[in-house]
Amino acid sequence: MTPQTVPDATFHTRVRTPLSGSETSFDWKMVTTEDVFAGKRVVLFALPGAFTPACSDAHLPGYEAHHDALVAQGVDSVVCLAVNDAFVMFQWAASRNIEKVRMLPDGNAEFTRKMGMLVDRSAQGMGMRSWRYSMLVEDRRILSLFAEPGLCDNPAGVPLLHSSAEVMLDHLRSDHV
Repeated sequence: MTPQTVPDATFHTRVRTPLSGSETSFDWKMVTTEDVFAGKRVVLFALPGAFTPACSDAHLPGYEAHHDALVAQGVDSVVCLAVNDAFVMFQWAASRNIEKVRMLPDGNAEFTRKMGMLVDRSAQGMGMRSWRYSMLVEDRRILSLFAEPGLCDNPAGVPLLHSSAEVMLDHLRSDHV
């Protein structure tokens, strides 16, 4: 049986380029699934949205805090994905002093939809969003996926039980991968 692979998608990102003095330029850069995952061992965690309580207070900061420990376990990159645009992802990272985790905007929800993780959060005024999950990917192959319970039920709150940085780190330290 062939392992599942991450879907092809294009992410609309912004790249910061320092100019002379204190000036900075921000340019659009289209990043593909191939760019993010090919030839790399990546931990990606996805969450419902920037600036939301559990995402801002626990999920994203947890991965930032455990970034070096994840890298010590052979991870090349730690990536945060949300169905938000590049501007929101940039400001969210800046507001939380995120320096190590790569912020990946899935503004069109292309990757999230193809992963089967797109949920309708309209009842909470959020529109279409990603379900909360994490995964270990090696050269585009999904080795492990930890989704929070309730994806099919889409409850009002999205728990943080199975997709935390601590769970991923324990998994990497085990003999399973």
